[in-house]
Amino acid sequence: MTFVWAFVIGGLMCALAQWVLDNSTLTPAHVLVLFIVLGALASGFGVYQKLVQFSGAGATVPLPGFGYTLVEGIDQAVKQKGVLGLFSGGFTAAASGIKAALIFGLAAALIFRPKA
Repeated sequence: MTFVWAFVIGGLMCALAQWVLDNSTLTPAHVLVLFIVLGALASGFGVYQKLVQFSGAGATVPLPGFGYTLVEGIDQAVKQKGVLGLFSGGFTAAASGIKAALIFGLAAALIFRPKA
């Protein structure tokens, strides 16, 4: 059942993002930032953690999950390092995902030819 809920929750988030793109004048960059900030705010208020526990990767993989990861990383780093954790926690928590995106993006660019 975990996989079903992950699919449903993740699909609803993606459908909501597509609906916002189709029915507003926001650019994809605006929607990207909006969803990351919404995920960070929901995480800050303790709402997103419940969604992650319920749907797993369905909540952590879409864009709001990145905001959640940043806030959770900052929270853990502040508990360990104090005020300096505000500056390093988000980067530490999101580093593996950012690194994977860069490596796979580079690999795709080297393997496939972009069209003009």
